[in-house]
Amino acid sequence: MKQRVVETDEGIQGESDVKVFDRMQRFLRDKGWIETDEIIKFGIDDGLSLEIGSGPGYLGLEWLKKTRGTSLKAVEISQNMISLARKNAEEYGLSLRVEYKNGRAEDIPFEDETFDAVFSNGSMHEWSEPEKAFNEIHRVLKTGGRFYISDLKRNMNPLVAWFMKISVKPPEIRPGLKTSIAAAYTKNELEEMLARTKLKSAQVSDNLMGLVIKGMK
Repeated sequence: MKQRVVETDEGIQGESDVKVFDRMQRFLRDKGWIETDEIIKFGIDDGLSLEIGSGPGYLGLEWLKKTRGTSLKAVEISQNMISLARKNAEEYGLSLRVEYKNGRAEDIPFEDETFDAVFSNGSMHEWSEPEKAFNEIHRVLKTGGRFYISDLKRNMNPLVAWFMKISVKPPEIRPGLKTSIAAAYTKNELEEMLARTKLKSAQVSDNLMGLVIKGMK
């Protein structure tokens, strides 16, 4: 097992890099490879949710589009991403149901017990202090609230990693995918971290490409 190599804890900041990432996320959305359906199947389908690391916004916007009477607040570290996500929300016609706020997973800028659910995809490997972030998720969730956090895994089968790299578009994103895999965690690492947090009852599962943490407060 290779040692984890930190990628960044500042998100994607440059305007050109943000545009490339947006193209990749649109590609995943159009292929049906964004995890919105899995989040809804887990029971996150009503009320007010928080998305951590929203990027250009497609996961949360698809969630809003597929649910009724819901609203979303999103925390994102990159101001350029927030600007793009707001533009994408206008394109979806969902600007009145979503609010994007600059912030970090380790210091969520909302009051205790604000949210019915919290979800995140693809940002956990960039959290500088994941244990602190897990405690923050617990803090902002209402009692009975659900959480669903997914990301890549570092011990991915090399053939699966290769397939991902050749499949993803645009090609400019491929070096970033490689460094993101190197910065990701393993199932055992996450279980050990979670055991030291208020999300210690969470279930951790893995699949061919990544990891999922889910549970209820």
